[in-house]
Amino acid sequence: MIVTFVHIWVKGGHIEDFKKASIANHMESIKEPGNLRFDVLQDDADPSKFVLYEAYESEEASAEHKNTAHYLTWRETVAGWMAQPRQGIKHKILAPVDKGLW
Repeated sequence: MIVTFVHIWVKGGHIEDFKKASIANHMESIKEPGNLRFDVLQDDADPSKFVLYEAYESEEASAEHKNTAHYLTWRETVAGWMAQPRQGIKHKILAPVDKGLW
């Protein structure tokens, strides 16, 4: 199992648009086979800072996410709104290992 924290900084005039596009992506991503979680988080101290918490059963499921229509639409839609390139940092899930606990 794998988790990716995607750190994103959004230009001030696009925060609400980014939230709307990211929640739409979330709603489809959680339907994907192999998806355990897909959370959209906004920094409390800096409203232009977001983190996507993406948990998948495998590297393959995570990679397949990047081929979905909803992800490709999201990526194209938000590209011009980013204040800097997004940063994805992968982690291995140590616990819980039981999918039923997700």
